[in-house]
Amino acid sequence: MTQVLTGHGTFGEYLLRIRREVTSTFHHCEKEEDTAQHTLEFCPTWEEPRHVLRLVIGESMAPEAVVEAMLRGQQEYIAVRSYCQQVMLLKERAERERGY
Repeated sequence: MTQVLTGHGTFGEYLLRIRREVTSTFHHCEKEEDTAQHTLEFCPTWEEPRHVLRLVIGESMAPEAVVEAMLRGQQEYIAVRSYCQQVMLLKERAERERGY
């Protein structure tokens, strides 16, 4: 969850910055740059889990709105945590398969 909220995780933009990747290209869709915000709000790869998350916390996926939703209650917190865990596990697995 912290990785998604801070952008310090398996995101091309971050991996490029710390020199673990040679490009910030997104590996899961055709987006040119892989950022935490793209993963959270836009990437079509994560559309289904994002839909489930939005049913619980509402439509806005702006970082401030997500944090606000997490603080609203346990159900919202669990929904955000579940989304982040599911997506980040898949992104990390893909990164390992690429040999990073």
